[in-house]
Amino acid sequence: MDAKANLKAKLPSRHVTEGPERAPQRSYYYAMGLTREQIHQPFVGVATCWNEAAPCNISLMRQAQAVKKGVAAGGATPREFCTITVTDGIAMGHEGMKSSLPSREVIADSVELTMRGHAYDALVGLAGCDKSLPGMMMVMCRLNVPSIFIYGGSILPGTFKGQPVTIQDVFEAVGKYSVGEMSGADLETLEQHACPSAGACGAQFTANTMATVSEAIGLALPYSTGAPAPYEIRDAFCMTAGEQIVELIKAGLRPRDIVTRKALENAAAVVSATGGSTNAALHLPAIAHECGLKFDLFDVADVFKRTPYVADLKPSGRYVAKDMFEAGGVPLLMRTLRREPQASEVEQGPGRGPPRRQAALRHRRRRRAQRQPRAGRRHCQGCWDGGLEVYRPGALL
Repeated sequence: MDAKANLKAKLPSRHVTEGPERAPQRSYYYAMGLTREQIHQPFVGVATCWNEAAPCNISLMRQAQAVKKGVAAGGATPREFCTITVTDGIAMGHEGMKSSLPSREVIADSVELTMRGHAYDALVGLAGCDKSLPGMMMVMCRLNVPSIFIYGGSILPGTFKGQPVTIQDVFEAVGKYSVGEMSGADLETLEQHACPSAGACGAQFTANTMATVSEAIGLALPYSTGAPAPYEIRDAFCMTAGEQIVELIKAGLRPRDIVTRKALENAAAVVSATGGSTNAALHLPAIAHECGLKFDLFDVADVFKRTPYVADLKPSGRYVAKDMFEAGGVPLLMRTLRREPQASEVEQGPGRGPPRRQAALRHRRRRRAQRQPRAGRRHCQGCWDGGLEVYRPGALL
């Protein structure tokens, strides 16, 4: 028995492809154009949330093709399928928002059913919207088959009257229009130019927040989530993910080996450091639950309390996901957070004074750093002109 046959004999897909009794199942695969060699290779589910509901999903099918090429190059057989998405940006403000959070469960359940029903051996999941990201990560942990998560990427900023704008500016413009501070013509022009490409909302809303989480917990390839959807480098990340999923199958490395309690704490720290969406406090416990781990809202809050706000990202700051990617992305952020001792170590050191007093001192130091002139403040990757700003770094837990 050669190495490929030996590997296949241990995988779930053997139940639909191996032995004389599986001739009917193999007939279906021949009907879809697979060769004998492809049928007897590991099967990799390539699940996307592609649809025409919103720009965050529209590029996922294109990226899935690059994943499939990588899977095939690695020596496995890709099987593509889609699931649903409810997009908060369009669903909110009316009855549609009641569909948002339930869609997370439908996404996880539908991917699980397809994977189990067809006995796929591994999963590469592509998602681009607020609830589809956690839903895809949840099902990876639930199935516990070798898995890699791919974010579809953020949208590019638009331009209005010579200034960069995002969807946040459109929401704010509605308020300005309502009080007579913006004309109807300007509002229409802004809405036509604020979102110039495919991709999720560019600020650190839920989609970009959960994208950083996917890297921090180890389900996504390092640096892969920050590239905007239109960037060609996204296809390179997808190709690499397709190749690497085959290596995970061979190694038997599964999500629950990676998504540990410590990984979840890292993810919460990254959320806090980027000023990310507090919706992460809903999604991180759900991911933990799928791994059989206790990591609830109070655990998330504990990490939030002791992690400083590091990245100056919208909606509270000035920069968008593209800027953070170009400055170094999540890997740089995590290295920045590791530069100093943990807060608990500082508090408990000899002669440091009561913990509460030390917390107050750290707060005052951060406030002073924020008030310093621009030239005197630290930036990621040493970018002193227009780079992603870093206040006093804390500890990655």
